[in-house]
Amino acid sequence: MKKWIIGVLGILFAQCTMAQEADLLIKNGKIMDGTGNQWQYKDIAISKNKIVAIGQLKNWKAAKIIDAKGWVVAPGFIDVHGHVEGGELRNPYAHNFIYDGVTTVITGNCGGSADNLKTYFDAIDSIGTSINIASLMGHNNIRKQVMGTANRNATEEELVKMEFLAQEAMNNGAVGLSTGLIYIPGTYAPTEEVVRLAKVVAANGGVYASHIRYEEDQVVDAVNEAIQIGRAAHIPVEISHFKVSGQNNWGRSKETLPLVENARKEGIDVTIDQYPYTASSTNLGVLLPSDVLADGQDSILARLKNPEIRKRVSAHSIDIIKKRGLKHFSYAVVANYKADTSYNGKSIEAINLIRGGKHNQKAEAETIIQMMEQGGAQMVYHGMSEGDVKNIMKYPFNMIASDAGIAVMGAGKPHPRAYGTNSRVLGKYVREENVMGLEEAIRRMTSLPANKFNLQERGLLKENYIADIVVFDENEVGDAATYDNPHQYAKGFKYVIVNGALTIDNGVHNGTRKGIAIRNKNYTSQ
Repeated sequence: MKKWIIGVLGILFAQCTMAQEADLLIKNGKIMDGTGNQWQYKDIAISKNKIVAIGQLKNWKAAKIIDAKGWVVAPGFIDVHGHVEGGELRNPYAHNFIYDGVTTVITGNCGGSADNLKTYFDAIDSIGTSINIASLMGHNNIRKQVMGTANRNATEEELVKMEFLAQEAMNNGAVGLSTGLIYIPGTYAPTEEVVRLAKVVAANGGVYASHIRYEEDQVVDAVNEAIQIGRAAHIPVEISHFKVSGQNNWGRSKETLPLVENARKEGIDVTIDQYPYTASSTNLGVLLPSDVLADGQDSILARLKNPEIRKRVSAHSIDIIKKRGLKHFSYAVVANYKADTSYNGKSIEAINLIRGGKHNQKAEAETIIQMMEQGGAQMVYHGMSEGDVKNIMKYPFNMIASDAGIAVMGAGKPHPRAYGTNSRVLGKYVREENVMGLEEAIRRMTSLPANKFNLQERGLLKENYIADIVVFDENEVGDAATYDNPHQYAKGFKYVIVNGALTIDNGVHNGTRKGIAIRNKNYTSQ
Protein backbone atom coordinates (compact mmCIF):
# COMPACT_ATOMS: atom_id res chain seq x y z
CA MET A 1 0.00 0.00 0.00
CA LYS A 2 2.80 2.40 0.93
CA LYS A 3 4.56 1.81 -2.37
CA TRP A 4 1.30 2.38 -4.22
CA ILE A 5 0.72 5.74 -2.48
CA ILE A 6 4.27 6.84 -3.19
CA GLY A 7 3.81 5.87 -6.85
CA VAL A 8 0.61 7.84 -7.19
CA LEU A 9 2.15 10.89 -5.54
CA GLY A 10 5.10 10.62 -7.90
CA ILE A 11 2.83 10.59 -10.93
CA LEU A 12 0.89 13.61 -9.62
CA PHE A 13 4.13 15.49 -8.93
CA ALA A 14 5.39 14.75 -12.42
CA GLN A 15 2.16 16.00 -13.93
CA CYS A 16 2.37 19.21 -11.91
CA THR A 17 5.94 19.85 -12.98
CA MET A 18 5.47 18.74 -16.58
CA ALA A 19 5.97 21.56 -19.02
CA GLN A 20 2.81 22.97 -20.56
CA GLU A 21 2.90 24.10 -24.16
CA ALA A 22 1.65 27.22 -25.91
CA ASP A 23 2.02 28.64 -29.39
CA LEU A 24 3.61 31.85 -28.12
CA LEU A 25 5.09 32.79 -24.77
CA ILE A 26 5.86 36.36 -23.63
CA LYS A 27 8.19 36.32 -20.64
CA ASN A 28 9.53 38.83 -18.11
CA GLY A 29 7.41 41.76 -19.29
CA LYS A 30 5.98 44.67 -17.32
CA ILE A 31 2.34 43.66 -17.62
CA MET A 32 -0.10 46.57 -17.82
CA ASP A 33 -3.37 44.74 -18.14
CA GLY A 34 -5.58 47.59 -19.37
CA THR A 35 -7.41 48.20 -16.08
CA GLY A 36 -5.23 51.16 -15.12
CA ASN A 37 -3.78 49.22 -12.18
CA GLN A 38 -0.08 49.19 -11.34
CA TRP A 39 2.07 47.06 -13.62
CA GLN A 40 3.42 43.64 -12.55
CA TYR A 41 6.15 41.34 -13.82
CA LYS A 42 4.35 38.35 -15.36
CA ASP A 43 4.46 35.97 -18.30
CA ILE A 44 1.71 35.41 -20.86
CA ALA A 45 0.96 32.19 -22.73
CA ILE A 46 -0.98 32.27 -26.00
CA SER A 47 -2.55 29.37 -27.86
CA LYS A 48 -4.39 29.86 -31.10
CA ASN A 49 -6.13 33.24 -30.67
CA LYS A 50 -6.52 33.30 -26.88
CA ILE A 51 -4.55 34.16 -23.77
CA VAL A 52 -4.45 30.83 -21.93
CA ALA A 53 -2.33 31.70 -18.90
CA ILE A 54 -0.88 34.72 -17.08
CA GLY A 55 1.56 34.50 -14.19
CA GLN A 56 4.98 33.06 -13.37
CA LEU A 57 4.97 30.48 -16.15
CA LYS A 58 8.26 28.73 -15.42
CA ASN A 59 7.16 25.34 -16.69
CA TRP A 60 5.71 26.48 -20.00
CA LYS A 61 7.20 25.90 -23.41
CA ALA A 62 6.31 27.49 -26.76
CA ALA A 63 7.32 27.40 -30.39
CA LYS A 64 8.05 31.13 -30.12
CA ILE A 65 9.29 32.82 -26.97
CA ILE A 66 9.54 36.61 -26.64
CA ASP A 67 11.79 37.93 -23.91
CA ALA A 68 10.10 41.21 -22.97
CA LYS A 69 12.47 42.10 -20.12
CA GLY A 70 12.43 45.86 -19.58
CA TRP A 71 9.48 46.34 -21.94
CA VAL A 72 5.79 47.04 -21.41
CA VAL A 73 3.26 44.37 -22.39
CA ALA A 74 -0.26 45.72 -22.87
CA PRO A 75 -3.51 44.93 -24.67
CA GLY A 76 -3.57 45.95 -28.32
CA PHE A 77 -4.76 49.52 -28.75
CA ILE A 78 -8.31 50.15 -29.94
CA ASP A 79 -8.72 53.23 -32.14
CA VAL A 80 -12.35 54.28 -31.74
CA HIS A 81 -12.36 56.84 -34.52
CA GLY A 82 -11.06 55.67 -37.88
CA HIS A 83 -11.95 56.11 -41.54
CA VAL A 84 -10.50 52.99 -43.12
CA GLU A 85 -13.16 52.27 -45.77
CA GLY A 86 -11.37 51.67 -49.08
CA GLY A 87 -7.95 51.69 -47.46
CA GLU A 88 -8.08 47.95 -46.82
CA LEU A 89 -8.01 47.37 -50.57
CA ARG A 90 -5.03 49.67 -51.16
CA ASN A 91 -3.05 48.48 -48.18
CA PRO A 92 -4.51 45.56 -46.21
CA TYR A 93 -1.39 45.50 -44.03
CA ALA A 94 -2.42 48.81 -42.43
CA HIS A 95 1.18 49.60 -41.55
CA ASN A 96 0.48 53.04 -40.12
CA PHE A 97 -1.90 51.58 -37.53
CA ILE A 98 -0.02 48.41 -36.63
CA TYR A 99 3.29 50.25 -36.17
CA ASP A 100 1.43 52.56 -33.77
CA GLY A 101 0.28 49.63 -31.63
CA VAL A 102 -3.28 49.58 -32.97
CA THR A 103 -4.85 46.14 -33.33
CA THR A 104 -8.50 47.22 -33.75
CA VAL A 105 -10.06 50.20 -35.52
CA ILE A 106 -13.68 51.32 -35.29
CA THR A 107 -14.56 52.91 -38.62
CA GLY A 108 -17.75 54.42 -40.05
CA ASN A 109 -17.33 57.65 -38.11
CA CYS A 110 -18.45 61.24 -38.77
CA GLY A 111 -21.64 60.01 -40.41
CA GLY A 112 -19.78 58.19 -43.18
CA SER A 113 -19.59 54.41 -43.56
CA ALA A 114 -20.07 51.65 -46.08
CA ASP A 115 -23.66 51.62 -47.34
CA ASN A 116 -24.02 47.87 -46.82
CA LEU A 117 -22.17 46.62 -43.76
CA LYS A 118 -22.80 42.94 -44.46
CA THR A 119 -21.00 43.28 -47.78
CA TYR A 120 -18.29 45.38 -46.14
CA PHE A 121 -17.62 42.95 -43.29
CA ASP A 122 -17.62 39.96 -45.63
CA ALA A 123 -15.05 41.76 -47.82
CA ILE A 124 -12.78 42.40 -44.82
CA ASP A 125 -12.88 38.74 -43.85
CA SER A 126 -12.20 37.78 -47.44
CA ILE A 127 -9.32 40.20 -48.00
CA GLY A 128 -7.59 39.59 -44.72
CA THR A 129 -6.20 42.64 -42.95
CA SER A 130 -3.53 43.07 -40.32
CA ILE A 131 -5.97 44.83 -37.99
CA ASN A 132 -9.44 44.05 -36.71
CA ILE A 133 -12.17 46.36 -38.01
CA ALA A 134 -15.54 47.19 -36.44
CA SER A 135 -17.90 49.74 -37.93
CA LEU A 136 -20.59 52.20 -37.03
CA MET A 137 -23.37 52.93 -39.51
CA GLY A 138 -23.13 56.43 -40.93
CA HIS A 139 -26.19 58.68 -40.67
CA ASN A 140 -25.08 60.51 -43.81
CA ASN A 141 -25.11 57.24 -45.73
CA ILE A 142 -28.59 56.41 -44.48
CA ARG A 143 -29.93 59.86 -45.36
CA LYS A 144 -28.32 59.81 -48.82
CA GLN A 145 -29.87 56.42 -49.61
CA VAL A 146 -33.34 57.76 -48.77
CA MET A 147 -33.28 61.41 -49.87
CA GLY A 148 -29.91 62.20 -51.45
CA THR A 149 -28.30 65.44 -50.26
CA ALA A 150 -31.51 67.44 -50.19
CA ASN A 151 -31.52 70.44 -47.85
CA ARG A 152 -34.84 69.81 -46.08
CA ASN A 153 -36.45 67.85 -43.28
CA ALA A 154 -37.35 64.24 -43.96
CA THR A 155 -40.98 63.24 -44.38
CA GLU A 156 -42.49 60.63 -42.08
CA GLU A 157 -42.25 58.07 -44.88
CA GLU A 158 -38.56 58.89 -45.33
CA LEU A 159 -37.92 58.65 -41.59
CA VAL A 160 -39.46 55.18 -41.53
CA LYS A 161 -37.17 54.14 -44.39
CA MET A 162 -34.17 55.48 -42.49
CA GLU A 163 -35.21 53.59 -39.37
CA PHE A 164 -35.38 50.41 -41.46
CA LEU A 165 -31.83 50.99 -42.74
CA ALA A 166 -30.58 51.64 -39.21
CA GLN A 167 -32.13 48.37 -38.04
CA GLU A 168 -30.65 46.53 -41.02
CA ALA A 169 -27.19 47.90 -40.19
CA MET A 170 -27.46 46.67 -36.61
CA ASN A 171 -28.64 43.27 -37.84
CA ASN A 172 -25.56 43.17 -40.06
CA GLY A 173 -23.17 43.81 -37.19
CA ALA A 174 -22.79 47.58 -36.72
CA VAL A 175 -21.63 48.66 -33.26
CA GLY A 176 -23.70 51.83 -33.40
CA LEU A 177 -24.68 54.95 -35.31
CA SER A 178 -22.42 57.86 -36.22
CA THR A 179 -23.32 61.38 -37.29
CA GLY A 180 -21.35 64.09 -39.01
CA LEU A 181 -23.63 67.03 -38.29
CA ILE A 182 -21.15 69.45 -39.80
CA TYR A 183 -21.15 67.57 -43.12
CA ILE A 184 -23.56 67.20 -46.01
CA PRO A 185 -26.30 65.99 -45.70
CA GLY A 186 -26.19 65.46 -41.93
CA THR A 187 -26.08 69.19 -41.31
CA TYR A 188 -29.59 69.45 -42.79
CA ALA A 189 -31.03 66.98 -40.28
CA PRO A 190 -32.79 68.29 -37.16
CA THR A 191 -32.05 66.79 -33.77
CA GLU A 192 -35.35 64.90 -33.82
CA GLU A 193 -34.32 62.92 -36.90
CA VAL A 194 -31.15 61.73 -35.19
CA VAL A 195 -33.11 60.79 -32.06
CA ARG A 196 -35.43 58.58 -34.14
CA LEU A 197 -32.50 56.61 -35.53
CA ALA A 198 -30.63 56.55 -32.22
CA LYS A 199 -33.63 54.88 -30.57
CA VAL A 200 -33.44 52.05 -33.11
CA VAL A 201 -29.74 51.62 -32.41
CA ALA A 202 -30.25 51.80 -28.63
CA ALA A 203 -32.79 48.97 -28.79
CA ASN A 204 -30.06 46.85 -30.38
CA GLY A 205 -27.36 47.62 -27.83
CA GLY A 206 -25.48 50.14 -29.97
CA VAL A 207 -23.64 53.40 -29.32
CA TYR A 208 -24.22 56.91 -30.69
CA ALA A 209 -20.96 58.53 -31.89
CA SER A 210 -21.06 62.10 -33.15
CA HIS A 211 -18.93 64.58 -34.98
CA ILE A 212 -20.95 67.36 -33.41
CA ARG A 213 -22.66 70.13 -35.33
CA TYR A 214 -20.24 72.89 -34.33
CA GLU A 215 -16.68 72.83 -33.00
CA GLU A 216 -16.02 76.57 -32.97
CA ASP A 217 -18.18 79.45 -31.69
CA GLN A 218 -21.28 77.32 -31.02
CA VAL A 219 -19.41 74.36 -29.56
CA VAL A 220 -21.34 74.47 -26.26
CA ASP A 221 -24.67 74.18 -28.11
CA ALA A 222 -23.30 71.27 -30.13
CA VAL A 223 -22.05 69.33 -27.11
CA ASN A 224 -25.43 69.86 -25.46
CA GLU A 225 -27.18 68.55 -28.58
CA ALA A 226 -25.15 65.31 -28.46
CA ILE A 227 -26.00 64.88 -24.78
CA GLN A 228 -29.69 65.58 -25.47
CA ILE A 229 -29.74 62.87 -28.13
CA GLY A 230 -28.32 60.43 -25.58
CA ARG A 231 -30.89 61.53 -23.01
CA ALA A 232 -33.85 61.26 -25.40
CA ALA A 233 -32.84 57.98 -27.02
CA HIS A 234 -31.44 56.33 -23.86
CA ILE A 235 -28.23 55.50 -25.71
CA PRO A 236 -24.54 55.70 -24.76
CA VAL A 237 -22.89 58.75 -26.37
CA GLU A 238 -19.38 59.12 -27.75
CA ILE A 239 -18.39 62.67 -28.74
CA SER A 240 -15.79 62.36 -31.46
CA HIS A 241 -12.42 64.17 -31.56
CA PHE A 242 -13.43 66.45 -28.71
CA LYS A 243 -11.96 69.91 -29.25
CA VAL A 244 -12.54 73.65 -29.41
CA SER A 245 -11.45 75.16 -32.71
CA GLY A 246 -10.54 78.69 -33.69
CA GLN A 247 -8.15 81.02 -31.96
CA ASN A 248 -11.07 83.03 -30.57
CA ASN A 249 -12.28 79.92 -28.71
CA TRP A 250 -9.04 78.88 -27.05
CA GLY A 251 -9.55 77.95 -23.43
CA ARG A 252 -13.20 76.94 -23.81
CA SER A 253 -12.51 73.31 -22.93
CA LYS A 254 -13.08 74.62 -19.39
CA GLU A 255 -16.71 75.13 -20.50
CA THR A 256 -17.22 71.99 -22.58
CA LEU A 257 -15.71 69.32 -20.31
CA PRO A 258 -18.06 70.14 -17.39
CA LEU A 259 -21.01 69.57 -19.74
CA VAL A 260 -19.83 65.98 -20.22
CA GLU A 261 -19.17 65.44 -16.53
CA ASN A 262 -22.55 66.85 -15.50
CA ALA A 263 -24.28 64.57 -18.01
CA ARG A 264 -22.46 61.57 -16.52
CA LYS A 265 -23.62 62.61 -13.04
CA GLU A 266 -27.14 62.70 -14.46
CA GLY A 267 -26.70 59.06 -15.49
CA ILE A 268 -26.06 59.53 -19.21
CA ASP A 269 -23.18 57.40 -20.46
CA VAL A 270 -21.16 60.11 -22.25
CA THR A 271 -17.52 59.65 -23.19
CA ILE A 272 -15.20 61.47 -25.57
CA ASP A 273 -12.18 60.80 -27.74
CA GLN A 274 -9.28 62.96 -28.86
CA TYR A 275 -6.27 63.07 -31.18
CA PRO A 276 -3.20 64.69 -29.54
CA TYR A 277 -2.60 67.51 -32.01
CA THR A 278 -3.44 71.19 -32.41
CA ALA A 279 -4.52 70.79 -36.05
CA SER A 280 -7.62 69.11 -37.44
CA SER A 281 -8.14 67.52 -40.84
CA THR A 282 -11.25 67.57 -42.97
CA ASN A 283 -12.39 68.73 -46.39
CA LEU A 284 -12.21 72.18 -47.98
CA GLY A 285 -16.00 72.37 -48.18
CA VAL A 286 -16.33 73.26 -44.48
CA LEU A 287 -15.24 76.79 -45.44
CA LEU A 288 -18.44 77.22 -47.50
CA PRO A 289 -22.02 77.79 -46.29
CA SER A 290 -23.72 74.41 -45.97
CA ASP A 291 -26.69 75.32 -48.18
CA VAL A 292 -24.35 75.84 -51.14
CA LEU A 293 -23.23 72.20 -50.92
CA ALA A 294 -26.66 70.56 -51.30
CA ASP A 295 -27.79 68.23 -54.12
CA GLY A 296 -24.45 67.11 -55.54
CA GLN A 297 -21.46 68.51 -57.45
CA ASP A 298 -23.45 69.70 -60.47
CA SER A 299 -25.71 71.77 -58.21
CA ILE A 300 -22.70 73.15 -56.34
CA LEU A 301 -21.05 74.21 -59.61
CA ALA A 302 -24.26 75.84 -60.81
CA ARG A 303 -24.59 77.86 -57.59
CA LEU A 304 -20.98 78.99 -57.70
CA LYS A 305 -21.55 80.44 -61.17
CA ASN A 306 -24.12 82.79 -59.64
CA PRO A 307 -22.29 86.08 -58.84
CA GLU A 308 -24.44 86.78 -55.77
CA ILE A 309 -23.90 83.31 -54.30
CA ARG A 310 -20.21 83.50 -55.11
CA LYS A 311 -20.04 86.83 -53.26
CA ARG A 312 -21.83 85.30 -50.24
CA VAL A 313 -19.47 82.30 -50.23
CA SER A 314 -16.46 84.62 -50.29
CA ALA A 315 -17.85 86.72 -47.42
CA HIS A 316 -18.56 83.55 -45.41
CA SER A 317 -14.97 82.30 -45.78
CA ILE A 318 -13.48 85.67 -44.91
CA ASP A 319 -15.68 85.87 -41.80
CA ILE A 320 -14.15 82.60 -40.59
CA ILE A 321 -10.60 83.92 -40.51
CA LYS A 322 -11.66 87.27 -39.11
CA LYS A 323 -13.22 85.47 -36.14
CA ARG A 324 -9.95 83.60 -35.72
CA GLY A 325 -8.04 86.89 -35.65
CA LEU A 326 -6.07 85.99 -38.79
CA LYS A 327 -5.20 88.13 -41.80
CA HIS A 328 -4.74 85.23 -44.22
CA PHE A 329 -5.71 81.58 -44.80
CA SER A 330 -2.30 80.49 -43.55
CA TYR A 331 -3.89 78.02 -41.11
CA ALA A 332 -5.57 76.04 -43.93
CA VAL A 333 -3.07 73.63 -45.53
CA VAL A 334 -3.79 71.20 -48.38
CA ALA A 335 -3.30 67.52 -47.58
CA ASN A 336 -4.49 66.13 -50.91
CA TYR A 337 -5.69 68.07 -53.96
CA LYS A 338 -6.28 65.66 -56.83
CA ALA A 339 -6.59 68.44 -59.42
CA ASP A 340 -2.99 69.54 -58.77
CA THR A 341 -0.89 67.51 -56.35
CA SER A 342 1.83 70.18 -56.36
CA TYR A 343 -0.43 72.08 -53.95
CA ASN A 344 -0.15 69.31 -51.34
CA GLY A 345 1.50 70.66 -48.19
CA LYS A 346 0.87 74.31 -49.11
CA SER A 347 -1.49 76.76 -47.41
CA ILE A 348 -4.35 78.51 -49.18
CA GLU A 349 -2.40 81.74 -48.68
CA ALA A 350 0.62 80.28 -50.49
CA ILE A 351 -1.46 78.67 -53.25
CA ASN A 352 -3.21 81.94 -53.98
CA LEU A 353 0.16 83.64 -54.48
CA ILE A 354 1.37 80.78 -56.71
CA ARG A 355 -1.77 81.28 -58.83
CA GLY A 356 -0.98 84.98 -59.19
CA GLY A 357 -3.61 86.28 -56.79
CA LYS A 358 -3.26 89.43 -54.73
CA HIS A 359 -2.09 88.95 -51.14
CA ASN A 360 -5.43 89.62 -49.50
CA GLN A 361 -8.40 87.76 -48.02
CA LYS A 362 -10.69 88.32 -50.99
CA ALA A 363 -8.26 86.75 -53.45
CA GLU A 364 -7.66 83.81 -51.11
CA ALA A 365 -11.41 83.26 -50.75
CA GLU A 366 -11.66 83.19 -54.54
CA THR A 367 -8.90 80.58 -54.64
CA ILE A 368 -10.97 78.43 -52.26
CA ILE A 369 -13.98 78.72 -54.56
CA GLN A 370 -11.93 77.81 -57.63
CA MET A 371 -10.49 74.76 -55.87
CA MET A 372 -14.01 73.68 -54.91
CA GLU A 373 -14.99 73.96 -58.55
CA GLN A 374 -12.17 71.51 -59.29
CA GLY A 375 -13.46 68.91 -56.86
CA GLY A 376 -12.27 70.30 -53.53
CA ALA A 377 -9.44 69.02 -51.35
CA GLN A 378 -8.59 67.26 -48.12
CA MET A 379 -7.16 69.81 -45.71
CA VAL A 380 -5.23 70.24 -42.46
CA TYR A 381 -6.44 73.18 -40.34
CA HIS A 382 -4.17 74.62 -37.64
CA GLY A 383 -6.53 76.12 -35.11
CA MET A 384 -6.42 74.58 -31.61
CA SER A 385 -4.44 75.43 -28.51
CA GLU A 386 -1.98 73.15 -26.74
CA GLY A 387 -3.58 74.17 -23.44
CA ASP A 388 -6.97 72.80 -24.52
CA VAL A 389 -5.35 69.63 -25.88
CA LYS A 390 -3.74 68.93 -22.50
CA ASN A 391 -6.83 69.88 -20.50
CA ILE A 392 -9.02 67.53 -22.52
CA MET A 393 -6.41 64.77 -22.32
CA LYS A 394 -6.58 64.80 -18.53
CA TYR A 395 -10.26 63.89 -18.53
CA PRO A 396 -10.57 60.24 -17.36
CA PHE A 397 -13.40 59.31 -19.74
CA ASN A 398 -11.45 60.42 -22.79
CA MET A 399 -10.09 57.87 -25.28
CA ILE A 400 -7.27 58.29 -27.77
CA ALA A 401 -8.27 58.11 -31.44
CA SER A 402 -6.53 59.00 -34.69
CA ASP A 403 -9.42 60.11 -36.94
CA ALA A 404 -7.34 58.59 -39.74
CA GLY A 405 -7.53 56.08 -42.53
CA ILE A 406 -5.11 53.44 -43.77
CA ALA A 407 -2.25 55.45 -45.18
CA VAL A 408 -0.32 54.75 -48.34
CA MET A 409 3.33 55.59 -47.78
CA GLY A 410 4.25 58.74 -49.71
CA ALA A 411 0.73 59.58 -50.92
CA GLY A 412 -0.20 63.22 -50.29
CA LYS A 413 0.56 65.19 -47.13
CA PRO A 414 -1.85 63.68 -44.61
CA HIS A 415 -2.21 64.74 -41.01
CA PRO A 416 0.60 63.11 -38.94
CA ARG A 417 -2.07 61.59 -36.69
CA ALA A 418 -2.37 58.80 -39.29
CA TYR A 419 1.04 57.53 -38.19
CA GLY A 420 1.71 58.71 -34.68
CA THR A 421 -1.38 59.17 -32.51
CA ASN A 422 -0.83 56.58 -29.76
CA SER A 423 2.95 56.83 -29.81
CA ARG A 424 2.71 60.62 -29.47
CA VAL A 425 0.57 60.28 -26.35
CA LEU A 426 2.93 57.70 -24.84
CA GLY A 427 6.08 59.63 -25.71
CA LYS A 428 5.24 63.32 -25.50
CA TYR A 429 2.32 63.49 -23.09
CA VAL A 430 3.10 60.55 -20.78
CA ARG A 431 6.91 60.20 -20.67
CA GLU A 432 8.00 63.78 -21.36
CA GLU A 433 5.23 65.97 -19.98
CA ASN A 434 3.50 63.69 -17.44
CA VAL A 435 0.01 64.77 -18.43
CA MET A 436 -1.14 61.34 -17.25
CA GLY A 437 0.45 58.11 -16.08
CA LEU A 438 1.37 55.24 -18.38
CA GLU A 439 -1.10 52.73 -16.92
CA GLU A 440 -3.89 55.29 -17.26
CA ALA A 441 -2.97 56.06 -20.88
CA ILE A 442 -3.11 52.36 -21.71
CA ARG A 443 -6.53 52.06 -20.05
CA ARG A 444 -7.77 54.87 -22.33
CA MET A 445 -6.47 52.99 -25.37
CA THR A 446 -7.75 49.53 -24.41
CA SER A 447 -10.40 48.61 -21.84
CA LEU A 448 -12.25 51.93 -21.93
CA PRO A 449 -12.96 51.73 -25.69
CA ALA A 450 -13.63 47.97 -25.52
CA ASN A 451 -16.25 48.51 -22.83
CA LYS A 452 -17.78 51.51 -24.57
CA PHE A 453 -18.26 49.75 -27.89
CA ASN A 454 -19.06 46.32 -26.43
CA LEU A 455 -16.07 44.59 -28.00
CA GLN A 456 -16.25 41.18 -26.38
CA GLU A 457 -13.13 39.61 -24.83
CA ARG A 458 -10.87 42.46 -25.91
CA GLY A 459 -9.20 45.40 -24.21
CA LEU A 460 -7.65 43.49 -21.28
CA LEU A 461 -4.80 41.08 -20.68
CA LYS A 462 -6.91 38.36 -19.11
CA GLU A 463 -7.15 34.61 -19.43
CA ASN A 464 -9.58 33.47 -22.13
CA TYR A 465 -9.50 36.92 -23.75
CA ILE A 466 -8.47 37.39 -27.37
CA ALA A 467 -4.72 37.76 -27.72
CA ASP A 468 -4.43 41.28 -29.11
CA ILE A 469 -1.17 42.41 -27.50
CA VAL A 470 1.52 45.08 -27.89
CA VAL A 471 5.07 45.01 -26.54
CA PHE A 472 6.91 48.33 -26.49
CA ASP A 473 9.83 50.17 -24.95
CA GLU A 474 8.41 52.94 -22.78
CA ASN A 475 11.72 54.85 -23.00
CA GLU A 476 11.79 54.75 -26.79
CA VAL A 477 8.16 54.89 -27.88
CA GLY A 478 7.21 58.07 -29.70
CA ASP A 479 5.94 59.58 -32.93
CA ALA A 480 8.17 60.48 -35.85
CA ALA A 481 5.54 61.89 -38.24
CA THR A 482 5.38 65.68 -38.64
CA TYR A 483 3.16 68.04 -40.62
CA ASP A 484 5.99 68.62 -43.11
CA ASN A 485 7.02 64.95 -43.25
CA PRO A 486 4.04 62.85 -42.15
CA HIS A 487 4.97 59.53 -43.75
CA GLN A 488 7.05 58.17 -40.87
CA TYR A 489 6.14 55.20 -38.71
CA ALA A 490 6.02 55.38 -34.93
CA LYS A 491 9.00 54.21 -32.86
CA GLY A 492 9.31 51.79 -30.00
CA PHE A 493 6.85 48.98 -30.76
CA LYS A 494 8.80 45.72 -30.66
CA TYR A 495 6.01 43.16 -31.07
CA VAL A 496 2.34 43.38 -32.02
CA ILE A 497 0.05 40.35 -31.85
CA VAL A 498 -3.38 40.30 -33.51
CA ASN A 499 -5.79 37.46 -32.70
CA GLY A 500 -2.88 35.42 -31.38
CA ALA A 501 -0.80 35.92 -34.55
CA LEU A 502 2.57 37.65 -34.34
CA THR A 503 2.36 40.54 -36.79
CA ILE A 504 5.14 42.92 -35.78
CA ASP A 505 8.15 40.75 -35.02
CA ASN A 506 11.15 42.52 -33.51
CA GLY A 507 9.97 45.84 -34.91
CA VAL A 508 9.19 44.60 -38.44
CA HIS A 509 5.85 43.73 -40.04
CA ASN A 510 6.12 40.09 -41.10
CA GLY A 511 3.24 40.13 -43.59
CA THR A 512 0.68 38.48 -41.32
CA ARG A 513 -2.97 39.42 -41.92
CA LYS A 514 -5.06 37.77 -39.22
CA GLY A 515 -7.38 40.69 -38.47
CA ILE A 516 -11.12 40.10 -38.69
CA ALA A 517 -14.36 42.02 -39.02
CA ILE A 518 -15.79 42.52 -35.54
CA ARG A 519 -19.58 42.57 -35.49
CA ASN A 520 -21.79 43.63 -32.58
CA LYS A 521 -22.43 41.15 -29.79
CA ASN A 522 -26.02 40.56 -30.90
CA TYR A 523 -25.04 39.66 -34.47
CA THR A 524 -25.91 36.21 -35.68
CA SER A 525 -24.86 34.88 -39.06
CA GLN A 526 -27.76 34.78 -41.50
